[in-house]
Amino acid sequence: MAAKGRSTKTIRQKMFIKAPPEKVFDAYVDAKSHSEFTGTKATMVPKVGGRMTAWDGYISAKNLKLTKGRIIVQEWKTTEWPKGYSSSKLSLTFKKKGKGTELTMVHSKVPASQAKDYRSGWQAHYWKPLKKYLEK
Repeated sequence: MAAKGRSTKTIRQKMFIKAPPEKVFDAYVDAKSHSEFTGTKATMVPKVGGRMTAWDGYISAKNLKLTKGRIIVQEWKTTEWPKGYSSSKLSLTFKKKGKGTELTMVHSKVPASQAKDYRSGWQAHYWKPLKKYLEK
């Protein structure tokens, strides 16, 4: 729960990518692929407890749960995180649907003052380039 006066929001997004769940999962957890589709430096230790950075260190995360091709759960924040807020929780689930993957993102405990920017940021800087990268 957020401290008093520190309101948070939850961002929910869903998209379809024409690639198998394992491939979508791997693109996110593999540092080289992550760097390629975002166009920025990423690091990743793809195991529970492993750390991740993306966007040249702007994003930092810790893996809480990884099930190949199924789910990624991370403790997540950025260098712009407001003082006094704990990390947010990012959950990505991958579900086979027809000839592709339904990717569902739930990003909870996001500082309310930043939720609008992150909502559009996920679309512009993650889902559109990931889709383009995997569907080429």
